[in-house]
Amino acid sequence: MAKLLLKLQRYFRRRPVRFFTLLALYLAAGSLVFLHSGFSGEPRVPGSPRSPAAAEGPGLPYLGVMQLSRGFKAAATMPAGGRRLGPWFKSTSKEPSDRGKSRDNGGARSRALRGRSGREKEEDRARYIGCYQDNTRQRTLRGMSFFDYKKMTVFRCQDNCAERGYLYAGLEFGAECYCGHKIQAANASESECNMACKGERSNTCGGVNRLSIYRLELAQESARRYGSAIFRGCFRRPENVSIALPASQLMLNMSVDKCVDFCTGKEFPLAALAGTTCRCGFPSTLFPLHEREDEQLCAHKCAAEEFESCGSAEFLLVYQTQVQDNRCMDRRFLPSRAKQLVALASFPGAGNTWARHLIELATGFYTGSYYFDGSLYNKGFKGERDHWRSGRTICIKTHESGQKEIESFDSAILLIRNPYKALMAEFNRKYGGHIGFAAHAHWKGKEWPEFVANYAPWWATHTLDWLRYGKKVLVVHFEDLKRDLFVQLQRMVALLGVTACEDRLLCVEGQKDGNFKRSGLRKLEFDPYTPEMRKAIGGYIRTVDAALRLRNLSGVPEDYYPR
Repeated sequence: MAKLLLKLQRYFRRRPVRFFTLLALYLAAGSLVFLHSGFSGEPRVPGSPRSPAAAEGPGLPYLGVMQLSRGFKAAATMPAGGRRLGPWFKSTSKEPSDRGKSRDNGGARSRALRGRSGREKEEDRARYIGCYQDNTRQRTLRGMSFFDYKKMTVFRCQDNCAERGYLYAGLEFGAECYCGHKIQAANASESECNMACKGERSNTCGGVNRLSIYRLELAQESARRYGSAIFRGCFRRPENVSIALPASQLMLNMSVDKCVDFCTGKEFPLAALAGTTCRCGFPSTLFPLHEREDEQLCAHKCAAEEFESCGSAEFLLVYQTQVQDNRCMDRRFLPSRAKQLVALASFPGAGNTWARHLIELATGFYTGSYYFDGSLYNKGFKGERDHWRSGRTICIKTHESGQKEIESFDSAILLIRNPYKALMAEFNRKYGGHIGFAAHAHWKGKEWPEFVANYAPWWATHTLDWLRYGKKVLVVHFEDLKRDLFVQLQRMVALLGVTACEDRLLCVEGQKDGNFKRSGLRKLEFDPYTPEMRKAIGGYIRTVDAALRLRNLSGVPEDYYPR
């Protein structure tokens, strides 16, 4: 054996090219074997018509991703075998088909009863209105959609649809969520909505081509969407309507789509439906969109769409188009060196980046930073690269809380946020980036308890230090800024010593979100705070509240005390 090895060694010394060729062939063969095992070992969802047990063909791998579409043009049809494929699968079949009946008929009644009790608990945020027919070619709810074949729950679907301003949330096939503003199909028997949710077996999530639909009572009206447009509300017609909304078109077959498309083509950010007239314009002092009317005053059916409202001559139904309002998009560095350094101070996770975005839009000047973050620079914060003492930026972002650092600023805007929300936001940023999310393992592992133990006390000391050592401090609560952006932004701009015209601030309202808001698609479905954590944080909240009131300021908002 030794002689054989010696001969091989001598052979390959004389023929090194052959040796490396054989080695490469060996590695390539191993890679092919690995790839083959990977494709043939995709996870399957058991117990559904999509698995081999219920239908022919390969099982469907888990796809916990969001699927966005307006008209579901990419929705695939189902092959004749009865297996329904998602929109990621392109079928050559041209015939519409029905799904097979669910095989779990035995537990359908008990599950429906459990689902009904679960619905009663959801009444504060959504009202169950019934089981409806659906169709892969012509969807009943035609807004956003997303699927999760492992963790779909009723709350998750409702929450995502409500956050985007939709009126209805529908669940189908145990794992699919659809959102929309109107129901475009007939009712079905309740017994046909008989599939349990993948993430909570005690609740019902529709059935085969059947939707369990909820009316979202707490949908954010200011962000209600219709296709690509955002619903702004019902408003009384302005006095000088031809000046406030300069473009108009008579439309005898009026619909929301037609008016929005017309105003988009004219490059206006607002589309206002006034019966058979479509008007377009900008938010302005003549039409600020601050005094909303009861939507029933605008509830006049459209001529072309019986399920849509088109307003009237006196009460306009207003939508925001996808056209960007450029009146507040110009930004530059200060023309001369600033005489005073103004801090934009906050605890991490309190919305500092969003506040910078608002200030830059409102003033037209870049904001700076005590730090340097390349990712923010790449997103348009050009002041990020400047030294914080350069004097070229309107204010300076900082999370510092020491006496020396605080006293180096001449004045400050102190942004305070609910610690429960701020801690979770900073934890997400730390492990997922500015608009990313921490992984489930981080929340369940040792990282989260250690993070709360270290950061929760800092939330309190940060505010206390700025109140104690700051020279001129304007306190702004993050929650107030979200609730009443126009008024709070006026206060902030006044401290910065800049005169911002009202039209520019109205423009900011329409561009307020920017690209710095996390999507709700990965919100936690459990409370990460233990009773011990809540007790400690409650004490910090009371301490900060007392410190604010001691300085004759309003205390923390009531929703800081939950829990």
